[in-house]
Amino acid sequence: MLAEKHPQQDQRLATLASYDVLDSANEADFNDIVALASAICDVPVSLISLVDDDRQWFKARVGFDPTETTLDQSVCSHAILEDDFLEVSDMSKDQRTADNPLHTGEVGVQFYAGANLVAPNGMPIGTLCVLDHKPRQLTEFQKQSLKTLSRQVMVQLELRKRLALEEALKAEMDHRVKNSLQTIASVLRVAARSIDDVDAQGVLDTVERRISAVGTLHSELMGSKGHNSVDTKPYLDRVVRLLADVAPDNIALTVDAVDVALDARKASALGMIVSEFVANSIKHAFPNGRSGLVEIALTTDQAEGRLTCRDNGVGKYGGHDAEADGRSGMGARLMSAAAVQMNGHLDYETQNDGTMLSVVFAI
Repeated sequence: MLAEKHPQQDQRLATLASYDVLDSANEADFNDIVALASAICDVPVSLISLVDDDRQWFKARVGFDPTETTLDQSVCSHAILEDDFLEVSDMSKDQRTADNPLHTGEVGVQFYAGANLVAPNGMPIGTLCVLDHKPRQLTEFQKQSLKTLSRQVMVQLELRKRLALEEALKAEMDHRVKNSLQTIASVLRVAARSIDDVDAQGVLDTVERRISAVGTLHSELMGSKGHNSVDTKPYLDRVVRLLADVAPDNIALTVDAVDVALDARKASALGMIVSEFVANSIKHAFPNGRSGLVEIALTTDQAEGRLTCRDNGVGKYGGHDAEADGRSGMGARLMSAAAVQMNGHLDYETQNDGTMLSVVFAI
């Protein structure tokens, strides 16, 4: 016979839906539980059965082919109306199961025992059940084992639910931080356009680049599964891509970086140096629309890393003292401070065929 709806069916279904588990892929943790339940109870069939509104779906199963059945074949829909456990020793002698197609049909199930899967709010969402093709009874040890394993199913479901919630909260925090940083950067851009003081404009430009680098670092950290380290290749790719978006059409930027993990402090310093070098090259190395290239490279050698930034601009023979620009001013001080932060050594060389900066640091 078809089971009655649970007295709190709407709340029960909402609780089931909150786990976002229906129709999910197989998982070893749940497969191990049904295998253990089958072995302990010495039965051919064991299922983690989740009772939906119009079906029961099996998160894990042993000895049973279908992934779901309709509720007219569900003994679990009767079980969730019990306190915590239902045992039907002989399905032919229980009016709830005597006409069940799993009993009367080819499958020929004769025995059922199920321990309810109860959420923290008290709602039963399904059962951990075992089936046999002959009438029988479980021992007290087997009953207690089944109840214990059912609680382990709920532990696994709760863990996945909490991890999913943490990911959602993390994504929301990431979104809010990025929006805030973008707003600040926009305000700085507007402010820079509204003033005539060249030095003040330079300061605002430098601060804006710093904020952009921080935003990029934040995005990489948010994708690092909670670790305080950054994969340098996607990070530097992103930094250079942002710089390329604001570079004049006559200047091309390239990046070739190894994929090595650095702690957030060193990664932040790398981003700072790259941002300031590129900005300095755009400003001074390619006057009068001259075409040019800025190359960024990161290599490693055993325990050391080397960042190389190079442009093929006018250098010190272009009528502008690019060497002095590279070694003084706020941008230069920021690059020097960043190198110190990395426990690295910075070299800056300006020649007639362009400018090169290199930083060697311990990984």
